[in-house]
Amino acid sequence: MRVLFSLAWTMLLLCAAGMKPASAMESAPVSSERAVATLVSDTDAVAPGQPFRVGLRLRLAPGWHTYWIDPGDAGAAPELSFTLPQGVSAGGIVWPTPERLPEGPLMSYALTGDVLLPVTVSPGTGSADAIGAGGLPIEAHASWLVCAKICVPEEGTFHLLIAAGKPSPSPQTGLFAAAEARTPRASPWPAHFAADGTLSIAGDGLSPARIASAWFFPASAGAIDPAAPQSVAIEAGSVRLALHPGPAFDRHAPLSGVLVLRDTKGETSALQISATPAAMPQEPVGLGLLHLLGLALLGGLILNLMPCVFPVLAIKALALARLSGGPRREIRLHALSYTAGVLVTFVGLGEVLLGLRAAGRAAGWGFQFQSPVFVAAMAWLLFAVGLILSGVFQLGSRLTGTGQVLASRQGHAGSFFTGLLAVLVATPCTAPFMGAAVAAAVAASAPVTLAIFLAMGLGLAMPYALLALAPVLAGALPRPGRWMDVLKQGLAFPMYAATVWLVWVISQEAGPDGVLGTAAGLLLIGFAAWALGAAQQASVQGRRLGRAAALCAVLAALAVLPGIAIAPGPGQPQDDAMAEPFSQTRLDALRAAGKPVFVNVTAAWCVTCLVNEHVALAPQAVREAFVARHVVYLKGDWTRQDPELTAFLRRHGSEGVPLYLFYPAGNAPPAVLPQILTESTMLDQLSLAGT
Repeated sequence: MRVLFSLAWTMLLLCAAGMKPASAMESAPVSSERAVATLVSDTDAVAPGQPFRVGLRLRLAPGWHTYWIDPGDAGAAPELSFTLPQGVSAGGIVWPTPERLPEGPLMSYALTGDVLLPVTVSPGTGSADAIGAGGLPIEAHASWLVCAKICVPEEGTFHLLIAAGKPSPSPQTGLFAAAEARTPRASPWPAHFAADGTLSIAGDGLSPARIASAWFFPASAGAIDPAAPQSVAIEAGSVRLALHPGPAFDRHAPLSGVLVLRDTKGETSALQISATPAAMPQEPVGLGLLHLLGLALLGGLILNLMPCVFPVLAIKALALARLSGGPRREIRLHALSYTAGVLVTFVGLGEVLLGLRAAGRAAGWGFQFQSPVFVAAMAWLLFAVGLILSGVFQLGSRLTGTGQVLASRQGHAGSFFTGLLAVLVATPCTAPFMGAAVAAAVAASAPVTLAIFLAMGLGLAMPYALLALAPVLAGALPRPGRWMDVLKQGLAFPMYAATVWLVWVISQEAGPDGVLGTAAGLLLIGFAAWALGAAQQASVQGRRLGRAAALCAVLAALAVLPGIAIAPGPGQPQDDAMAEPFSQTRLDALRAAGKPVFVNVTAAWCVTCLVNEHVALAPQAVREAFVARHVVYLKGDWTRQDPELTAFLRRHGSEGVPLYLFYPAGNAPPAVLPQILTESTMLDQLSLAGT
C-alpha cells in the first residue's frame, strides 16, 4: 500500500508540474514532493461591485501536514498576501476546522489532505478601470510550513487573470463548497468562561444523550495550554470544558476559537464561538463577607510561619530583643509602627491589583514576583541587609533607602519598614485559607478587595499587634546583652539564603543571562558595602571618596536592571548550555582536529525538534555521555532560514529540519541519525565517539 501511495502521489506531482492550467481559474502550480500549491477562484468572470472568492489550495502528500491559524505548541500558520489593482481589496483567510495532532508531549493544530484557504476579493463599484477589457489580474504570494518527521518551509507566487463579464461559477466552485463544509458555523448557544479557564455553553439541545465529547481550539496562540487535557462535563442544557490557561490567557477579554462537539454516533460539528468572561460573583454580604475576612485574617496569621517570611523573622527577632525592658509606651508605638507598615503595604498591593484589573490585565497574589527586575532588586536588598547584619558597614543617619535597608534602621521608621518588608517577601507564599480570600478579592468590588487585603495584613501583623494590646508579653523576652551582637551576625545567613532563593527565581524567569545580571549586581552591592564600611573609618576626604565609590557601584547595579528585564527565560529562545552555535568553519576545524562532533539543525517552529530535544537530548545520561566522550555539540538555528544552514541541509539531502549528524573521531564520514530520536539512539551513537 505504501508503494502504491508513493506511485500515485508521484504521478500526481508530475502531472501537476508538467501540465498547463486546464482553466484560467487555477494558477500554475508550485510543486514539491510534499505539496502542490495553486491559487483558485470560484468565478470565471468578475464585475465591479460583485465580490468573489479566491483561495490558496494545498494538496498535501500523505503523512504531511501544515498548520492552523493557531499552530499549537509549535509550527507556523500559512500566510497569504495579495497585489491587486487600485479599488480592489482582499479580506482575511476563512480557516477550516483543524485537527489535533499529538507529537510526544506537545500538541499541534494541523491541516491535512486537500486544504483550501478561501479569501473574499471585493472589486469596488468604481473598479471598472481596474478590471478593464482584459480582465482582473490577481497576484498572490504565499508561504507555508509542511511537516512530517521533518519540517520544510515553502513559498510561491501565483497569478490569475479573471475575465471581465457576468460572474458565473467556475469549475473550482466545488472546492469552495467543500471548504465551507469544513468551516465552523456560528454557535447557536452563548459561551462564557471563568477566571480559572472553564469554558461553558448553555442552551436547549445540549445533553449527554446527544453529545459524547468536546474540545476547543483557541484562535490566538498561548490562550490555553494545547497539550493539557480538556476534561468535559455534559449535563442537560450545558457543556463545560476545563481548559488550562496559557501565558496569553486574559480573563477580562473574550476568548475566541472553535468548539468541536462529537455526538453519540461519532459525527462532529464545529462551532465558531467568542466566549465572554463569566459574570462576577455576587458581592459577599453579611456572614459571607465576615467569613471571607476571617479566612483572610487566619491566612495572614499563618503566613508568619511560611518559608518566604523566614528571612524577615530575623529582623523581627532583633526588633523584639531591643524592645525588652523598655517603657510600655515605646513597646506599643513600635508594635503599632510595624502593624502600620504591614497594613499600608497591603493596601498598596490591593491598589496596584485594582489598577491592573482596571487596565485589563490578569494579576494575583505575588504578581510582582513575576517581574525579574523586582526579584533582582529584592535579592540585592536582602544581600545588603545581610552585609549590614554581618557588620560590613554601619547604617548611618544620612543613608536612607527602602525595603529591607530601611527595615534595619532603629526607631519607629525601622519598625514601619520591617512591616513593609514582611509583606513584600511574603507575597510568593500562599498560606492555608488564603486561596478563597484572594480569589474573592480579585473578583469583588474595590471596597471589598481592600477590606480583604487589610484583613490579611492584620493577620500577618497580629504577633506585633498583640504587643500593642498586651505589652506585658514583651517582659518574657530576654534582656539585651552581648548575645545580641552574635545573634545579629548569625541572622545574616537567612538573608543570604533568601538571596540564593531569589537568584533561583531569576533563573526560572530570565534564564542564564538574568542570573549573570543579578550576580553582577550582587558584586556591585558588595563593593558598595565594603566602600561604605571603609569610609566610616577613614578621614573626611576618605569618607567622601568611599561614599562616591559606593554611589557609583549602586548606580552601575541599577544600570544592569534593564538587561535583566529583557533577558530570555527558559520558555524563550536561548542557546543550549552545552551547545556551540553552528558554523561550517567551526565544523571544519573540529573535523580537521579529529574530534567527534554532533550537529543538531533545529528551528523554534519545528515540533519534532522540540520533542527530540526534550526526550533524547535533555536526559542527564545523554549530557554526561557528551562530556565523558568529549563530543562537541554544534547547534544550528534555522528558525529564520539562515542561508549557510540551508546549504548545509541540502548538502546532506535534507530540505527541512530536524537534521542530526554524528561525526565520529577521526575522518570517518558522518552518520545521519533518524529524525525521531530516542535516548538509547543517542547513547548508542555517543558510544562510538572514540572509535
